[in-house]
Amino acid sequence: MSDIPASLSPQDALVAVMIAVSASDQNMRTAELVVIQQTVNYMPVFAGYDADRIRVVANTVFDLFEEEDGLEALFGLIRDALPEALHETAYALACDVAAADGNLREVELRMLEEVREELAIDRLHAAAIEWGARVRHLKL
Repeated sequence: MSDIPASLSPQDALVAVMIAVSASDQNMRTAELVVIQQTVNYMPVFAGYDADRIRVVANTVFDLFEEEDGLEALFGLIRDALPEALHETAYALACDVAAADGNLREVELRMLEEVREELAIDRLHAAAIEWGARVRHLKL
C-alpha cells in the first residue's frame, strides 16, 4: 500500500469516483473510459488538470480495491479532498460513467448508492442527477 498517496486534489477525487464506479463490476468498459476521458478534457472543473494523472489515480483506486478496507480508505481520501460544493458534481460524474454503456449492473447501482451516502447527497437531488444521466445516455 506504499504507492497510495496521502491525499488527492479535488480533481483527482472526481477522477477517483469515476474510476471506482467504472471498476466496481471488475470490467471497465470502453464507453465508460471514453466518458471519463471526455469529462476530464472538457469540463471546466478540470481546467489545468494534468490528464496524465488519470492513470496514477486509477492505480490508486485499483490498489485500494485490493485492500480489505480499501473502499472505506478510498472514500476517506475522496471526502478529504473534495469540497462540499463538488459533492453533487462527483455524484453526477459517477452517474454519467455508470450510464455510459447503456446498461446499469447491480454492482454499479450499489457503488452509486455508496457514493451518494458517503457524499451525503440529498435523495431528491440524487434522483434529479440520476434522471439527467439516464436521458443523456439513452440509445435508440
